[in-house]
Amino acid sequence: MSIEQTSPNPSAKPRVALVFGGRSSEHAISVSTAGSVLRAIDREKYDVLPIGITHEGRWALVSDEPSRMAITDGRLPDVAHVAEAVEGQVSLPVAPGSREVVLSEPGTAPKVLGEVDVVFPLLHGPWGEDGTLQGLLELSGVPYVGNGVLASAVGMDKEFTKRILASHGLGVGRYTIVRPRDWETAAGRDAVRERAAGLGLPLFVKPCRAGSSIGITKVKDLADLDAAIEEARRHDPKLIIEAGVAGREIECGVLEFEDGLRASVPGEVLVGGGYEFYDFEAKYIDSSEVRIPADLTAEETAEIRRQAIAAFEALGCEGLARVDFFLLEDGSWMVNEVNTMPGFTPISAYPKMWEATGLAYPELIDRLLQAALRRSTGLR
Repeated sequence: MSIEQTSPNPSAKPRVALVFGGRSSEHAISVSTAGSVLRAIDREKYDVLPIGITHEGRWALVSDEPSRMAITDGRLPDVAHVAEAVEGQVSLPVAPGSREVVLSEPGTAPKVLGEVDVVFPLLHGPWGEDGTLQGLLELSGVPYVGNGVLASAVGMDKEFTKRILASHGLGVGRYTIVRPRDWETAAGRDAVRERAAGLGLPLFVKPCRAGSSIGITKVKDLADLDAAIEEARRHDPKLIIEAGVAGREIECGVLEFEDGLRASVPGEVLVGGGYEFYDFEAKYIDSSEVRIPADLTAEETAEIRRQAIAAFEALGCEGLARVDFFLLEDGSWMVNEVNTMPGFTPISAYPKMWEATGLAYPELIDRLLQAALRRSTGLR
């Protein structure tokens, strides 16, 4: 079959493929993130090709209309609603040496859409943030923004994040893991209940490989444990049950500069509106406040920045990450999780913390893209 060649891009500007959406339960947050990046990216400096992945996994060309990608009046955006066609498949390069993106549609010859210089993977959750897309890009030799395969994979899996951080001397909370086989038999379920009870109350039952606070339940009565586990299992067959922590929730951004790693001004999550914790509704629908900068002493600020960079290095991160902590009542710090592709929505803490540190949103996007263009793919 012949391939239709489009005319070459006359511009010398780097061409950026924004890839977003995806098959995870964080699809809508990824779309909202992409809309924010589309608004902020410098069009005088970059050409942009928006590519959305539907819930079913189809890669589609998407209209460059950021306003249609926002969370509006509680309505969650969806790639299917902003895709240019209901059929057709966009393909990224699959072999080193090729940078061509191809559009295949039923009944027509495949069309080359031009070359891509760098990919900005804005997916959240499994099938995108977890090293899978990063592996594809490594195989094809296309530069991309952010963390590599290993850091993305371990950052997505809360169990291995905690194991690695603890091995580097960073504080983590008490937890137990529930694997699929643990919940398949009566004896296994009894063992899970016993382990969970040993952690005390309250408990937080979470999908082990998900984010955006999706599928999380706070359990204050062990009679509610089974229902919480079933809710988390809707998003991930592997779960983590964590002991509740009494402390302030503080976040800190890490960014790679030419001269090394830097940590942002920290922010503090303030959950209001009757919510008991920072769940999906509180975070994205009712927009609970993140106070930036957090009300910390100079010593506390210096320590969280130090530990955020230590966590970044422990996981082998590259480019960017947001590290979430608890500041405990005794003054010690505990890492909650490391987010290897933080949200870039209008309410997301990561870009806001960097803005408060002196790096405006468009500059942050530019710095991430320039770092990706300089970085080689493959072993490094």
